[in-house]
Amino acid sequence: QVHLVESGGGLVQAGGSLSVSCKAFGETACISAMAWYRQAPGKERELVAGITSGGGTSYTDSVKGRFTISRSRDNTKIMMYLQMNSLKPEDTALYYCNATCRGYDYWGQGTQVTVSS
Repeated sequence: QVHLVESGGGLVQAGGSLSVSCKAFGETACISAMAWYRQAPGKERELVAGITSGGGTSYTDSVKGRFTISRSRDNTKIMMYLQMNSLKPEDTALYYCNATCRGYDYWGQGTQVTVSS
């Protein structure tokens, strides 16, 4: 079993920066890839950025050059981060942490990011 808990987020003005974090604990040894998704009101959940166990990263086009995903691990947990710079009102959404373990997707409860214009 993998457990995911997000933190960070909040309210920021357009052009500002914010960081969200995800703590993964439990059976973390099985986790291959992790990712950040987001869902805005009335829209489908979309993949924002992903990172593999080898450190390879990928980003959706709308956040390239502005967002940076990273992760670190120790014996008991994995921490994943999303540093968000030059934020835009369209980045407003509920941000979810995702982890894949043996082909199964685990999700956190989400953390709200609101960017005011």
